[in-house]
Amino acid sequence: MSNVMRDSQIMAQILDEDLGYMSDMALELAQMAEDTGLTTLAYLFRMAALEASTANSVLAEPDELPRQMTSH
Repeated sequence: MSNVMRDSQIMAQILDEDLGYMSDMALELAQMAEDTGLTTLAYLFRMAALEASTANSVLAEPDELPRQMTSH
């Protein structure tokens, strides 16, 4: 059972790193889009960054996950 818990902790850490990376990349793309005058695209990238950071905080709360998965 300890292997399963260790594996789930590793997967959670990887997911956390991936979401952080996606958020950072979306913010960089938003800045590039804004620098070239593409404000709508910049807005969409900022929303993607917000979504990634929000998903990160939601997944950090294990009690919330089962309820969210079954509500759809």
